[in-house]
Amino acid sequence: MATSFTNSLAVALRHPGVIALIVAGLTIAAMLLVDHGPWSRAKTQPAHVAMYHTTGEAARAAGAMVLPTDPRSRIEPARPGPKTSPAVNPITP
Repeated sequence: MATSFTNSLAVALRHPGVIALIVAGLTIAAMLLVDHGPWSRAKTQPAHVAMYHTTGEAARAAGAMVLPTDPRSRIEPARPGPKTSPAVNPITP
């Protein structure tokens, strides 16, 4: 009787649906472990780091001047062909 149960269990475990359920269960367990493990907790920042939200704010606080970059490279050649019209709604910084 034990051999017939073992044989039927071995046949059932080879069924594609059972294999898919086992893989899905292992995947869900792995995702829960990775997403909710102790390493995924929010890290507390020191006050001097948390005070500045952007790089520009931190640079100005340190005394640096934040300037926009040149829109075109100085070594970029002129574009061949006719000039295009300027943007209708230019964005001003």
